[in-house]
Amino acid sequence: MNKNFHFVLLIFLGGLFSACSFSKKTTEKYFAKAKSQQYEMIAVPGVPFYETGWDSTMKARVYWSKYLYDKGIAKNIMYSGASVYSPYYEGEIMAMYAIAIGIPKSHVFTETKAQHSTENLYYVFLKSKKLGFTKIALATDPFQAKQLRRFAKKKINPPVDIIPFVIDTLKSLQPFMINPSIDYKQAYNSNFVSIKERESLWKRLKGTLGKNIDYHAY
Repeated sequence: MNKNFHFVLLIFLGGLFSACSFSKKTTEKYFAKAKSQQYEMIAVPGVPFYETGWDSTMKARVYWSKYLYDKGIAKNIMYSGASVYSPYYEGEIMAMYAIAIGIPKSHVFTETKAQHSTENLYYVFLKSKKLGFTKIALATDPFQAKQLRRFAKKKINPPVDIIPFVIDTLKSLQPFMINPSIDYKQAYNSNFVSIKERESLWKRLKGTLGKNIDYHAY
């Protein structure tokens, strides 16, 4: 296997074997719709960060958001995620990487309360509305996009669009991708306690389904 594409392919392994990811055809259908739009805010769910650096999933999500910004599909990007499984605020870490690879700081926002993917989307929605942005979409990998599709349509009013990344597009961008250094200590949570210690398995499952959302978070 060509290791240059390894970071993208890793994300798809689970979906390919479990049939829980959007197909290539469905992904391209969603993207075709998005290309004719300009969204005031794009929500990008977080990924746990460890001191070894960003992993393949985070890298793919951040670079996909940059692609949407460069193409004029996204006017602003909000990266979402608390310090859930590691002591670093996911939203802040991803924002640092986004700025380091060229997205202007003035168009980068963060949300750091979300503990689960449903909360990532909902809290970005709430914070964006408070900031005056109303045309919002979710940008993530096809696996997570499929998991959040129903929530985005049924639990958010007005519903937000979904823009799962296109693997062929990321492959074409890969030779130009960089791995910048960031001052990740700025995103350190000194009061960190892992969600595995704070919440039971049942509560975490409820959170995944959007049952733990604070509807007045912002």
